[in-house]
Amino acid sequence: MSAASKLPALTRAQASLIRQLFRDKKTRSREGAFVLEGTKSCLDLMRRHPQSILTLIVSSRFLCDEAEADRKVRVKLSVRQFVCPDAGFEKLTDVEAPQGVLAVVRQPRWDEEQVFKQSRVFGIYGERLQDPANVGAIIRTAAALNLSGVWLSDDSADPFSPKVVRATAGTILSLPVFHTWDFRAFFSYRCEIYSAVLASADRVSIRNIQTIPSRLVIAVGNEGAGLDPDIVKASRVRFSIPMAEGVESLNVAATAAISAFYFSGLRLDSQVGLDSQVGSKVL
Repeated sequence: MSAASKLPALTRAQASLIRQLFRDKKTRSREGAFVLEGTKSCLDLMRRHPQSILTLIVSSRFLCDEAEADRKVRVKLSVRQFVCPDAGFEKLTDVEAPQGVLAVVRQPRWDEEQVFKQSRVFGIYGERLQDPANVGAIIRTAAALNLSGVWLSDDSADPFSPKVVRATAGTILSLPVFHTWDFRAFFSYRCEIYSAVLASADRVSIRNIQTIPSRLVIAVGNEGAGLDPDIVKASRVRFSIPMAEGVESLNVAATAAISAFYFSGLRLDSQVGLDSQVGSKVL
């Protein structure tokens, strides 16, 4: 008996739902699930977060080519697994050369209150970030630097869309990611905002910042328009990253990465706190 014949076949209804999970944010929200695709990503998921897997789908070709060590990991899973013909599997995904394995994954639920209850908060807030690759890269950076979390404005790219998920390289399950309707909510949790902006006379170079508060959120803005003036005005610090002459700006994901790495190496200033007029002080 072949490996494929031991698994039940994926039904049309199941295939239709997977396609909707790939393409539709409302479906992902309703189902509380997203799709993770690719051999390496799925194997990492099986080893590190098996409890998050709802369903595993493999193609006939994948089962024929599957390494024995990988097969042992897969068969130990206590989740539903289905096989799909190669031609049918290609219709499920949005990639040109699918590797023949994907997982329907439970969306993680993070407790925002618990994050803000920590004595130190260090996160990134992304406003109106439309490029999924940028959102994914920012989440990956924040996870790599052990940040508290990433907050996204409600009009940013869905963190559970396929392109964002791929760009996070699996870190979407290990880092708290939240949507926020209003950046002012950070102030109610005693967090200060440092806004990344283009250099000008009233901005401080990031190199001149020597200490940071224990509760800090770095704000980065839309790929083209930058941050909304309201959040820039409300920020305690507006900083810029020095660049070579002739270079006007950095990619927003690069800005977030440079800023988070630089600030993570600074000592905490216990004397820094919110002013009575938030945003009235610039270093």
